[in-house]
Amino acid sequence: MDLFKRRSKIIDAYIIGKYLGTFVYTLAVFVVVIVIFDLSEKLDDFLGNDMTAWEILTQYYAGSIPFYVNMLSPLMNFIAVIFFTAKMADQTEIVPILSGGVSFNRFLRPYFISAFIIFSINLASNLFLLPYTNKIKNSFENQVIKKNDPYTKSNIHMKIDENTYIFIDNFDNRSNIGYKFALDRFKGDVLEKKLIAEQISYDSLKRVWKLTNYTTRTIKDLKESMVYGNTNTKDTILDMKPDDFSVYDNVVESMTSKELSDKIKKEKIRGSGVMNDLLFEQYKRYVQPLSAFVLTLIGVALSSRKVRGGVGLPLGIGIVLSFLFIVLNQFAKMFSTKGGVPPLLANLLPVVIFGLLGLYLLRKAPK
Repeated sequence: MDLFKRRSKIIDAYIIGKYLGTFVYTLAVFVVVIVIFDLSEKLDDFLGNDMTAWEILTQYYAGSIPFYVNMLSPLMNFIAVIFFTAKMADQTEIVPILSGGVSFNRFLRPYFISAFIIFSINLASNLFLLPYTNKIKNSFENQVIKKNDPYTKSNIHMKIDENTYIFIDNFDNRSNIGYKFALDRFKGDVLEKKLIAEQISYDSLKRVWKLTNYTTRTIKDLKESMVYGNTNTKDTILDMKPDDFSVYDNVVESMTSKELSDKIKKEKIRGSGVMNDLLFEQYKRYVQPLSAFVLTLIGVALSSRKVRGGVGLPLGIGIVLSFLFIVLNQFAKMFSTKGGVPPLLANLLPVVIFGLLGLYLLRKAPK
């Protein structure tokens, strides 16, 4: 019995080492290839802004490389499992393991230990690292790559709390300045206060909004009072930030978990139409890492049988399935943000479908 346990531990260590080693190596190779293609595509933008190699590395690739790693992780996980498992099967290493008294479920244990390690790293990365690195990447892209894109948003209507509504004729995302600002505050159905300003700008140090050339009209019962700011400025605290008026689609993925939760709470009041985007991003951070278990299950079940042609056939099937998984994820996002599918269901759909496929393949796998 002790000998069996020692053998099992040796096999576990061997499989875990092969799994994680192949995963890291494959991921690193693909990231390098993507960075090379990305660099060649954006080289004119870098040179056009007179950027040094250090600036490119710290202001862009410090944020984009973690993004690429996270994006490629499910694909590389799948390919790594299929590659080294199919190689083990081709070299007739799996048959002696199963013939030596190790059940197929016991054989799966080191795979799922490895999958749990990848799951944990992906989850921690989604919650704590990627919001900050995405902020670096997106800030650079918005200022340098998309510098010729429209950067103003017009005709902004927003409810910022239960009784307060604001309007901005147009807002400049680069200078954080809005023009023709109006605020209406109600008490029940009765207008209590109306504030109009020619310009509103955000002071990021004080975290307040500055109003220029403002007029405040206060109504109490049958009495009204007017205050004219003329050329003076006024600091005021409003429950909104420049990101609320962003013209860019990548703002949500740059939010920390707390910022995302706070934004969702505010959106329930404001109803500006981005709730599905926010909820999809929030659920994705928790659900996406589960793909490590699902794709590992499919990979082992698909490649543990020795087939004519060696590693090529299962690897080819695995690449096709992994791309189908990525495509299904993209369709799920589109169905959620554009088609009204509940965000949690849209996130779970690819995992559930491929999980059922994995269970089916597991039943057909050699025991």
